[in-house]
Amino acid sequence: MITGIKGARVRRAAAAVFTTGAVLTAAALTAAPAQAVTKPTITAKGGFVMNNGTGKSLFTKAADTKLSTGSTTKIMTAKVVLSQSNLNLNSTVVVQKAYSDYVVANNASQAHLIVGDKVTVRQLLYGLMLPSGCDAAYALADKFGSGSTRAARVKSFIGKMNTTARSLGLKNTHFDSFDGIGSGNNYSTPRDLTTLASNAMKNSTFRSVVDTKSTKQKVTTKSGGYRYYNWTNTNPLLGTYSGAIGVKTGSGPEAKYCLVFAATRNGKTIIGTVLASTSIDNRTADAKKLLNYGFAV
Repeated sequence: MITGIKGARVRRAAAAVFTTGAVLTAAALTAAPAQAVTKPTITAKGGFVMNNGTGKSLFTKAADTKLSTGSTTKIMTAKVVLSQSNLNLNSTVVVQKAYSDYVVANNASQAHLIVGDKVTVRQLLYGLMLPSGCDAAYALADKFGSGSTRAARVKSFIGKMNTTARSLGLKNTHFDSFDGIGSGNNYSTPRDLTTLASNAMKNSTFRSVVDTKSTKQKVTTKSGGYRYYNWTNTNPLLGTYSGAIGVKTGSGPEAKYCLVFAATRNGKTIIGTVLASTSIDNRTADAKKLLNYGFAV
């Protein structure tokens, strides 16, 4: 009888110890903090990243500091074109000598448009955004600006770029060119450019263009024949970073190396900008770091 009592006491004591241990283990698990995600360090002077779905800011570095934008300016060029009422993407533009002379005089990136060729607006958008053609940018500004002279039309188009910037609330952005080759008064911020890109990405044509790694476009020549333009996207993330969907590179003596970037994974889209990175390789590395961080937080 006494033995039975002792056995019951031992069993109750063991159960109490087990229960206490389970509670302690559960408490320890509850108290353990989640592994913190380290905020990345980038070489770029300015950077900004946000969740494109929620608009939540995820990373900032001089996000509202005005910096030269280089050819990331062409995001706005495309935005203005695609915002035209009754836009016909299949309407044609005849390539003028002025476009060719312009890129030669400025030693600018180009789509290598040939004088006299008939190129559609859609094709010019590919020439604008993939090889970063300043000749394509000039053609679009000439086509969609208003005025009786080319100079007037270009001025009008740049005016539309600035009007659009104001309508989007881009308070720290100003354009003095259609392609980023300005006279020192062409600037934006990482936050503003990201906001612009996010808005532009709502347009299906824009999304399709900036997500294209390379394209072969058939155009009509001056003599009525045809030729092909082969354009490759300057964005190094396409095809090398999982989920990359755009957006635009930029560079220049003042701008250094810039990249507006976006990627989607598991239904989550991260979009951001780095301005004034120190090299092409560092620009790419900066963007990848910020995308990785954006997906992790």
